[in-house]
Amino acid sequence: MMRLVQDWLPRQRWFGGKGRTIAGVEESSSALLLDSDPEVRLLIAEVTYEDGSVEHYQLLLASTKTAVEQRLEYAVIGEHDGRLVYDAVHDPVASSALLEHLAVGSRVEELSFVNTAEVDPTLPGRVLGAEQSNTSVVFGDTVILKIFRRLQPGANPDIEVTKALADAGSTHVAPPLAWYDGRVGGEVTTLGLLQPFLRGSSDGWAMATASVRDLFAEGDLHADEVGGDFAGESERLGAATGEVHDLMRQVLPSATAGPDESQATARQLHERLDAALLVVPELAEHADAMRAAYDEVATRTEPVQVQRIHGDYHLGQVLRTQEGWVLLDFEGEPARPLSERRALMSPLRDVAGMLRSFDYAARHLLAESTMRHDLAYRAEEWATRNRDAFCDGYASAAGADPRDEAVLLRAFELDKAVYETVYEARNRPTWLSVPLASINRLTA
Repeated sequence: MMRLVQDWLPRQRWFGGKGRTIAGVEESSSALLLDSDPEVRLLIAEVTYEDGSVEHYQLLLASTKTAVEQRLEYAVIGEHDGRLVYDAVHDPVASSALLEHLAVGSRVEELSFVNTAEVDPTLPGRVLGAEQSNTSVVFGDTVILKIFRRLQPGANPDIEVTKALADAGSTHVAPPLAWYDGRVGGEVTTLGLLQPFLRGSSDGWAMATASVRDLFAEGDLHADEVGGDFAGESERLGAATGEVHDLMRQVLPSATAGPDESQATARQLHERLDAALLVVPELAEHADAMRAAYDEVATRTEPVQVQRIHGDYHLGQVLRTQEGWVLLDFEGEPARPLSERRALMSPLRDVAGMLRSFDYAARHLLAESTMRHDLAYRAEEWATRNRDAFCDGYASAAGADPRDEAVLLRAFELDKAVYETVYEARNRPTWLSVPLASINRLTA
């Protein structure tokens, strides 16, 4: 069985070990969720790489003695002991096993299912197509279950932060309805989170890129003259972000960082750049300028307010509902260590992430060879307008303008862009020009 998994894992969108050689995959734990045909098991796989490092992944596997329906053939992993094994999240019958356990709050082996609201176990499930680092299953257009794929031992920031904000009355998060925990490395670890499905909402990335397309389609209008101008929404999103940051500071730990912490932050930024240069040689021409920006952080003597933050904030993590903007996925960057994702940081890191996302929305179409590259100036105009609008909204809600902290904000934007170059180099090489263009702007 695990040999099948080892061959299958690298092809999954959410697998974080792409480009690394797997030495072996073993079963860390297994729990039988549905004893029928198909049989459904929740399995935690321990992946060991040739360099000795180890990662854990959550798999929901179904096996059957009969052939699968044609619509599930793409989810087949292989055959084992005369049974066909497939990824159960794509089968409504199999994935409902998780919902049924969440509805009754059961315990299965080392798994613990908890609910804080009534859950209908009969709702049919479907996988959302936009898989990233996790897998999301929508049940009956009512609730959505996020299955955390790559696991790190300990409390997941997503449920920790979201629950704290929801309990404090925030309207800018989707409250947790249920979740389930298991054990990874001997520690209790959140494996999945059930929340309301915000039916009828609009994805921030989709809205922003539609606005960019409207601008590109116009021959002589500026960004503020196009019918699809997004700046108003960007300002409202900035205000929502400022409100959430302010509430996080009240209900979760916060502190004031001094010069020693600023120096440690600068060292971390340098280390990330060092690692990225090994993967993306195109960064070399900008390295000196980026290091100079990081050194400015190291020489800072003024205190820095630090707190819990979102940690992976961009337009794909927000939804526009009829009531306003809702922020999702507070787990931070899944590739970062859990201790880092739960650490107190400057909220400017989240601001920098969203500002980078505006650049992405404006420039990603230019990465396609069929686009006219003379549109670059229009992309920059759109990005600048929406970046400023976001900061205006943030300042109105948080009482402090992010642009007043230019040194920190620039360093965090560069750090995020460096992270993006590594991602693009490994996953979408044709998009590498997008973060490189921003680095060029930030270091000019």
